[in-house]
Formats: sequence, C-alpha cells, structure tokens
Amino acid sequence: MGTAIKTESTLSCPHCGRAETLSMPTDACLFFHQCAGCGKMLRPKEGDCCVFCSYADIPCPPIQQQGAEVL
Repeated sequence: MGTAIKTESTLSCPHCGRAETLSMPTDACLFFHQCAGCGKMLRPKEGDCCVFCSYADIPCPPIQQQGAEVL
C-alpha cells in the first residue's frame, strides 16, 4: 500500500512571510493564490506546476501521485 495523498499544505508568502494552511484540490493544480496578508497574487515559480509546489511545505496531490517526495 502506498503513502496517502495529503490534501492540506501550509503555503508561505514569499513577499510578507504570512503562512496559511490551505486545502489543495486533488485533481488540479492551483495556479494563482492571493495572499491574505499583503494581497499580492502568487504565481508558480518557473518549472513548478502550481503555487503549492513553489511556496508550500507539501506539493500538490497530482505531483504527490507522480511519486514526488513529500517534505
């Protein structure tokens, strides 16, 4: 049996440092997220599929399903 897919992740804003624990969609990547602290719109870093893969402690479920290491 494989490791269970995690559906919550703590996303940290690279601009103001605010951390938010958010639910991640299980069947899609989240391309944009507006920080509740500073209001900046977060976008994935080049080469990442979503904001969770760029700024969170756990990558998105589609990447987890592909076998990426969960931090």
